[in-house]
Amino acid sequence: MKLSKEKIDLAMAREKLTVTELAKRYGVSRSRMNFILNCREVTTVCAGRMADSLKVDVSAILEEV
Repeated sequence: MKLSKEKIDLAMAREKLTVTELAKRYGVSRSRMNFILNCREVTTVCAGRMADSLKVDVSAILEEV
């Protein structure tokens, strides 16, 4: 699955989150969160956890095919 950095940035803005705050919600370090955000190709579990952390549906943060 591919995450959309732009959609994640929008969701973070709606929640007023920094990368550090998102990392805390997700349960990883800031550096690991940056890795996840930059690699974009993630597992379904990772995508689900990211969506839960941002309080959005998983389809709202995936790249459109």
